[in-house]
Amino acid sequence: MNIKYSCTYWGCEKDEPNTFVDKVLAGGYDGVEIYLPTQSVFTEQFITKLENIVLHKPDFIFIALQLSAPVNETVDSYISRMEKELLELAAYQPKFINSHTGKDYYSFDDNCKVIEAALNISSKTGIRILHETHRGRFSFHASTLLSYLEKFPELELVGDLSHFCTVSESLLDDQENILQKIIPHISHIHARVGTEQSSQIANPFAPEWNMHLNKFTGWWQKIIEVQADKGLLDFTITPEAGPIPYMPTMPFTQQPLANQWDINVQMKNYLKEKWG
Repeated sequence: MNIKYSCTYWGCEKDEPNTFVDKVLAGGYDGVEIYLPTQSVFTEQFITKLENIVLHKPDFIFIALQLSAPVNETVDSYISRMEKELLELAAYQPKFINSHTGKDYYSFDDNCKVIEAALNISSKTGIRILHETHRGRFSFHASTLLSYLEKFPELELVGDLSHFCTVSESLLDDQENILQKIIPHISHIHARVGTEQSSQIANPFAPEWNMHLNKFTGWWQKIIEVQADKGLLDFTITPEAGPIPYMPTMPFTQQPLANQWDINVQMKNYLKEKWG
């Protein structure tokens, strides 16, 4: 299987599009995963830069992130906002859209309405929409996610398993049977290592976190093996250690305990070496 690595824009918000994409290429990545503000100068500049890159690197990956700001609203209002954002992102022709979908406090039926709306957008535009496993979304918990997968067996997920660990305050040792039902739906990985109490370790390569690193890489390897068994030839991973406040900090100074960019590059290189 050909594994390609995309670089998150999260944490690089100070970089202009040209600077960011050049840094991505210099860092040895195969593409980007990025939130694009709708109808903005930044987005116009990014799309222009992307079009120029694709002329020379047609296999350069562009993953769009859909993330609606939290608003106190009805589910119908939420769906209207989400549909507008998804349609705008689909017009840029990304490889796929990573959607932060629904809300953890919506009822099952309301979240199903949200998922159906996203599936309709995907069908209409021809752009795949994947749904990230994430706190605050319909997919926040491993066990409750199963009901949605039973109703929508076609759902594709972005697997960020750190959120399951934090929500359950465990490394999911007692939920492996649940994970085995979720893994076949994971079509993209966010490679971030979390703990039972937080969604991110400052430096997953520190020896005291070796057990957690091995646990997560074991899950990721299983995901890749399942997709390979399905006959999938290509797979994407975004190393996604985040900036503050995901990145732990020193008290008083609020200095990050590790360099986010360096950790993500190291994770990319580590997985490349591990899987060839």
